[in-house]
Amino acid sequence: MLLAIDIGNTNVNIGVFKGRRLLRKYSLATASKTYFSSLKSITKGRPAFEAVICSVVPKATQALKADLKRLGVRAYIIGKDFKVPVRNLYRRPAQVGQDRLVNSYAAIRLFGAPIIAIDFGTAITFDVISKKEEYLGGMILPGLGISLNALARRTALLPEVKLRCPKEFIGTDTQNSILSGVIFGFDALTDEFARRLKQKFANNVKVIATGGNAGFMAKYCFCFDKVDPDLTLKGLMLLEKKYKKNS
Repeated sequence: MLLAIDIGNTNVNIGVFKGRRLLRKYSLATASKTYFSSLKSITKGRPAFEAVICSVVPKATQALKADLKRLGVRAYIIGKDFKVPVRNLYRRPAQVGQDRLVNSYAAIRLFGAPIIAIDFGTAITFDVISKKEEYLGGMILPGLGISLNALARRTALLPEVKLRCPKEFIGTDTQNSILSGVIFGFDALTDEFARRLKQKFANNVKVIATGGNAGFMAKYCFCFDKVDPDLTLKGLMLLEKKYKKNS
């Protein structure tokens, strides 16, 4: 049994795998102080688990790894114990988040290259992988939640709006104007970025959407060839299989 753990800025997403099959998923708040009790419940206190962790929050990584150790679960850290076997062409390779490399590896293994992986999480990231399976780089944008939150915090009169489908394209009240602007704005941006990237590289580039808001954005974007919210978790599972096979 494997715990695939993706520590993001907002949530810790955990997938329980048996072999290659994803049995269950859990989501904890990254800021939570109750990792141990949640992990104990997920593993039912049994040490018959290993864990692979991908993280963009170092403090949460250390806390979660310590809690896993208390439960007798050995944890492997992506970037430290397991290296993602994708050639990284970033100008400064160490600046690329391990989650982006894991997504790239999973996309290559599951869908083939060339490919564009778009992760709709706290931030929205575009990751571009060449036909030679090289990580070329991408784009980073504020996510939907950050954008909605920023409008409320940085203006005097605009309210905080929860993410939901806008009722109309042209908003006829403030809340729907905000929702329309943010959602249709990111919809247009996503489709246009994908179009430009395909134009630059190749029309046969596949576009994969992942992350917590991927399913939501799939209602509006036309560029997705596949929506897989669990791409990162699957990538962690595939990396564990690769390293255990070679060990």
